[in-house]
Amino acid sequence: MLNVCVIGCGRAGRIHMKSYAGGVRGANLLAVCDPMEEARASAVADFGADRAYADWHDVMADPDIDAIVVVTPTGMHRDIVVAAAAAGKHVFCEKPMASSESECDEMIAACDAAGVKLQIGFMRRFEESAQHAKEAIDAGEIGDVVLVKSLTHGPSRPKEWMYDVRKSFGPIGEVSSHDFDLLRWFAGSEVESVYAIGGNFRSPEVADEWPEWYDSFAMTLSFADGKLGMVEGAQYVQYGYDHRLEILGTKGSILVGQQPRETYTVATADGTIRRPMNNSWTYLFREAYIREAQDFVDAIVDDAPVRVTGHDGKMAVRLVYMGLDSLLSGSIVHDERHGA
Repeated sequence: MLNVCVIGCGRAGRIHMKSYAGGVRGANLLAVCDPMEEARASAVADFGADRAYADWHDVMADPDIDAIVVVTPTGMHRDIVVAAAAAGKHVFCEKPMASSESECDEMIAACDAAGVKLQIGFMRRFEESAQHAKEAIDAGEIGDVVLVKSLTHGPSRPKEWMYDVRKSFGPIGEVSSHDFDLLRWFAGSEVESVYAIGGNFRSPEVADEWPEWYDSFAMTLSFADGKLGMVEGAQYVQYGYDHRLEILGTKGSILVGQQPRETYTVATADGTIRRPMNNSWTYLFREAYIREAQDFVDAIVDDAPVRVTGHDGKMAVRLVYMGLDSLLSGSIVHDERHGA
C-alpha cells in the first residue's frame, strides 16, 4: 500500500484527499499538511488521515510517507518538490508546475537524479471524453490533425490579487493553462508562435487602477510541424463553468464537451426550453481526478512512465509567459526552441 501525504488542505487539496481516502487502488491517505490548524483538523475529520503536519519539512522526515501531492501556492512548488526528491518520495504536483521555467528544470532534474516519479496535475487528459478523442486521433479516424481549438470560461469574480496580471497572468494563466496542455497533447507537437488579444469587459470599475487587466482573450497558435491552434479564455462569465474542444482533421472532426451540466432538457407550455448549466470545474472533472490519481499510483507501483511529465508542466508555463507577452505587447511571440 502506497502511503500518500497531501500538502495543502484548500479546495483543490481536498479533492485529492477524497480520491486517496478510498477511491484509488493501492494507495492510502496517511497524512495531510497545512500551516492552518483549522484546515488540518477539518481534513483529518473528513478524510481520516492518521497524521497531520503544520510544516512540510516534517513530511519529508516521515519515513512512512512514500509519495506527496503538492497543492500549495505555486511559489512553494520548487522547494517542496526538490526536498521530496531528496527524501526519496514520489511527487504529484498540481499546475502551474512552478513560477518559471528554470524552477521547472530544477524540479525535473531533482526527481530524475533521485529516481522518483514526477507527475503534473493536468487532469483534463484523464477526462473520459478527452481520452476517447485522443484514441480516435491516434487511430487515424479523422486523418491528420489540422487544427485544435479549446475554450474555458470560468464564472467566478476575479480575486483582488488577480488584477495585477504581471503576477497572476490573468485568464491566460488562471483559466487556460489546461487548454495549452490539451492542445500540445492532441497536436503531438510543440508551439512555435502565439498571438493573443484581450480586453476587460466585465470589470470596468478596476480599469483605472489596473489598466492591463483583461477578463477575456483569444489566442492563435502555430505548431512546429505546421498544425494550427486556437485558445479562448474568460473569467467572470457568471453563467457557469464552460469547457469545450474541437479537433479538425483532414478527414473528419471531433467535438468534446457541452455547456449543460446534464443531458436532460425541460420544455414547457410557455415555449421555453431549460437545461441545467454546469456551475463548477469540480463537478465536470470529478471522475478525471480519480483516474489521474490512479494513474500516478500505478506508475509508481509498476515503475512505468507517468502520462503527464515535468516537461509537459514546463511547456505550459512557457506558453503562459508567451501568451501574456503577446497580449501586452500586441505582437506575435515566437519560440525558436520548439520545446527544447
